[in-house]
This record gives sequence, structure tokens and C-alpha cells, in this order.
Amino acid sequence: MDIKLGVIADDFTGATDIASFMVQNGWQVSQLLGVPDENTLIPHDVDAIVISLKSRSCPIKEAIENSLKSCRWLRYRAGCQQLFFKYCSTFDSTSEGNIGPVIDALMDELQIDLSLICPALPINGRTVVHGHLFVNGQLLNESGMQYHPVTPMKDANLLRLMEKQSKGLAGLVDLNCVRQGGLSIQSRLDTLRCIGIRYAVVDAMMMDDLMPIAQATSGMTLVTGGSGLGAALASYHTGLSLCAEYGMSVSSMGKTPSIGGRKVVVLSGSCSAMTYQQVMEYKKFAPAIALDVGECINNPEYSGYLVNWVTQQPKQGLAPMLYATQSSEILRETQKQYGVIQSSSAVEQVFAQVVTELRQQEFNAFIIAGGETSGRIVQSLGIHQFSIGTTIAPGVPWVYDSQSDCWLALKSGNFGDVDFFKHAQVMLHG
Repeated sequence: MDIKLGVIADDFTGATDIASFMVQNGWQVSQLLGVPDENTLIPHDVDAIVISLKSRSCPIKEAIENSLKSCRWLRYRAGCQQLFFKYCSTFDSTSEGNIGPVIDALMDELQIDLSLICPALPINGRTVVHGHLFVNGQLLNESGMQYHPVTPMKDANLLRLMEKQSKGLAGLVDLNCVRQGGLSIQSRLDTLRCIGIRYAVVDAMMMDDLMPIAQATSGMTLVTGGSGLGAALASYHTGLSLCAEYGMSVSSMGKTPSIGGRKVVVLSGSCSAMTYQQVMEYKKFAPAIALDVGECINNPEYSGYLVNWVTQQPKQGLAPMLYATQSSEILRETQKQYGVIQSSSAVEQVFAQVVTELRQQEFNAFIIAGGETSGRIVQSLGIHQFSIGTTIAPGVPWVYDSQSDCWLALKSGNFGDVDFFKHAQVMLHG
């Protein structure tokens, strides 16, 4: 089987997000964790390979290096026909990067002069109109993302965002053009290329808008964007109707093992508006404890205290939750007191230590909120490859590692309904 698509995802939740959507639309997908090398086995009988990096907020030089290594492995070793740089549908980055510099590096590596910018994921409320990114009908910079602790989004205009953090000009493929179909989109891309445009930002308001975009760009060497375009590319190649609802995946149906009787814990590091609502809702029904950032920074025994608390909770009922999720107001005070990088790093480190110790006590199902938190925890577990299981919410599947016999739900901050944590466990034990 020819591998049609190689995906370089800039965080772990984003990788499972696009893998889930592609599986729902009929593709066989393998997800690898971390930068592959000459010893990494090439998955066989798959349509797509997704590489999960932790490059969204690391130093730009590191993000570029890891992305290029992944690109070369996918292109020249695995033989992927098309490459896809996957970033969050809320375009998480700063005016310096990392999205723009990584796209530039990939374009230079592949010797191409135009790349697509398509973060839209309408099923989860991310739409692009006149080049502006909206979240549930609100401009990106008014959606709560302006308070993101690591990548605060202060501008909703994707053309300006790209031009600030990259080395070329951005142009627009507007909604009217998109809805005229694939040939219209191709013509517009040719025009943009001829006038020296390097990045083509594409409008999309509905999931169906992504289908002509997939048709028009299926032959491009490199595309970039969110998981919506990944779903559309899979749908285009399989000929199946575009599927973006949650439920049993098309190609994983009947392949998900029995996963009842697990020892489960919920860990929430995201401070997004939706995760905050989800945490507040879950606290009403389940044991929960908030992490103390000062203790994370100053107390080397703190992870042991948290592990003891988790193991002492009742084995029946909903799983215990540890959370660093805060309201935007408290988050700003925390960052002011301890610093953005120090506080985030300390919390991630404590979460990783807790999971490592819980794993030794036979915990084997982890529900995790937040891309940075998910990446750090997965690395601490030593997991290198996932299979994609049942979808919990659009873009959030259960994933399984056969070597460690662990199931994980890796949730991007703003994904899922308010009862996500409870719903994930209903599916797990159902």
C-alpha cells in the first residue's frame, strides 16, 4: 500500500486529533511519537503516518530541526506522497513562530514556492472568513485564546500572522472562490503563485467547504493546517462521505479491544476556557485536587503527595482528577508571581512524575487535557506508537499502546463538551 500522506504534528493532542479524523474517513493510520530515525520501523499497510512532535512552543531552532528530520524520514524513507504540517486549529503561535518558521523550512527543504494555510475545523467551531480565524463565532483574539499562557493570540488575521513570523507574503483564497469548487481554487492558487505570494490562506465556514480544498490540493507536495483538511483529504481519497461526528471510527470498527476494568486518572493542565468549564463540571461529581504551583516549583516530594491522594480515592465511581487548570484571572496572577516558563515547566514535570509513579501502581488509563501536558506525560511513559480507537469527541479519540497496555485520551484544550471527562469514562467502561 502506498503511503499517501505523512503528517508532522506540532503537539501530541494535535497528532491524535488529525489521526482520529482520518481514521473516521476510512484511512488506516499509524501514529509515531517523537522524531523517527534510521531504527524506526516503517508502518506497513497504512494510508497515512502521523508523527507527534512537541514543537509548538519549544525554541524555534529546535522546532525547525525536529520538523525537518521528520520531513526527511517521511518523504525519503517512508515514501509518503504528500506531506502535511499540522498545527492547532486556533493557530497557536507568537509573532516569532513557531508555525511560520517551520513552514518556511519545510518549503525550502521540499523546494516549493507556495503552501496552503488551512486551520479551519468547523465541526469544532473553528472557521476562517476573509482570512480571519473565528472560534465559535468569536474572533480568535476575543475567544479566550488571548489569555493562553504560552501562545496568547492577539490577532485573528491569518495573513498578518503569517507575514509577521515568516519570510514571504500571504494571499487569500476567499469563501466565494472555495464554493465555486476545486478548479476555481486551483486557478486562484496559480494566480497567487504568479504574483509572488508564498502562503495561501483559505476560507472555510462549513466542513463541506473543505472537500473542494482537498480536491484542489491533493497533488500539492506540502499542505499545512488543522485536522479538518486531514479529514477531507482522507474522504477525497476513499470516496466516502466526509465524516466528522464522534462515534466508532470507520476503519477501527471491531478492532478496539475490551478496555473495561481499568485504573483511571484524569490530569488537566490546559487553562483554556472550555477545559476550565469541563474541570468545574467534573469537580461536582468526582474527587479532585488542584495543583499548587508553588509546591510544584519548590517541593521535590510534592508528586509523592499527589500520588498518595490519588490512590486513596474510592475505586468505584468516577476517576480522581488532578488539575492545574485555572481561570484567566488567576492564571495571570500565577504567571506574574512565578513566571510563565517556570510555572508551566514545573507543572508539566510534576504531572510526568505522578504518572510514572501511578503506572508502577498499575494505573493504565489516562485522560489528559492540554497539548503540552499530554506531550510531557506520553514521553514520561516511554510510549513510541499509538493505534487509534473509538472517538470520544470530534478530534479526541481513545488511543492505545500495546507495549505498555495503556489507553490514553489526549484532549486539546478547547475540544469536547462540558461533560467530556465523564463521557470518556462512560465509553471506557461501557
